[in-house]
Amino acid sequence: MKGGVGKTTVTVNVAACLARDYQKRVLIVDLDTQVNATLSVMSPLYFAKLKRERRTLKTLVNQTIQAEIGHPLTVQEAIYRNVCDLKGLDILAGDVDLFDDYLLSALINSKAIANQQSYEKTWNRVENHLMRMILKPVLRDYDLILIDFPPGDNLITRSALLASHFYLIPARAEPLSVVGIGQLESRVKQLQESDRTKIKLIGVAYTARGQGSNMELKVKQRLDQEFGQSNIFATEIPQNVDVAKAVEDHQPVVINNPKAIGARAFRKLTAEFLQKLVKTIRRKA
Repeated sequence: MKGGVGKTTVTVNVAACLARDYQKRVLIVDLDTQVNATLSVMSPLYFAKLKRERRTLKTLVNQTIQAEIGHPLTVQEAIYRNVCDLKGLDILAGDVDLFDDYLLSALINSKAIANQQSYEKTWNRVENHLMRMILKPVLRDYDLILIDFPPGDNLITRSALLASHFYLIPARAEPLSVVGIGQLESRVKQLQESDRTKIKLIGVAYTARGQGSNMELKVKQRLDQEFGQSNIFATEIPQNVDVAKAVEDHQPVVINNPKAIGARAFRKLTAEFLQKLVKTIRRKA
């Protein structure tokens, strides 16, 4: 729920490591209207081209909600493949105009009237199925689909949560990050208790590690108590200028500068991510 904790940086770098080092087929889905994940793997010029061609998530969201016959754009056509010249790493580009409160409310209201259903029931139906319907045609094409969430809570982010099997929380060791995690966990618990999802936590990963101040230590102790040490990633991502430089070059740091401290940390995080994912799948089974 908090911005600036490293959600995008973790998403694109873990995705790149999974594709390059483990030969996984990976799709990044950019839900953030700031399109940071998209611009982390392609130039603004190419993104503008995708926008002109309407090959972004916005088109898929709009035509799915409006139930356009024939779906002029398929999700396969929208996906940009082999980003950063890395085989197996694809992205479904975000859009700065992705979420329009008024448009979505108007569409849902018209669907409720047409189907003679309550507004709330129609809204929940859209939440339950929107992202699932968009991604369903390509589920078997990928080993993992990593969704980069924006801060905040709206229909599309809840729909993406409901479409997900697992989630990872990037966190900074600071009080406001803990507040954001609490808000997220409250939302997830609400969705679980209403039997709308069986999503499972993989773990909490610390980003932008500082110098180990008393405040950071207190925050970490609190999260250890709340989640248990087994749910906290041992690998922490340090503050590293090479990570920011890589974004300027529109590449994950693990590709742009593999020897950088940040790149090495992301490779370790990815290995730990896979280990925790396997354990979580076993517990879920």
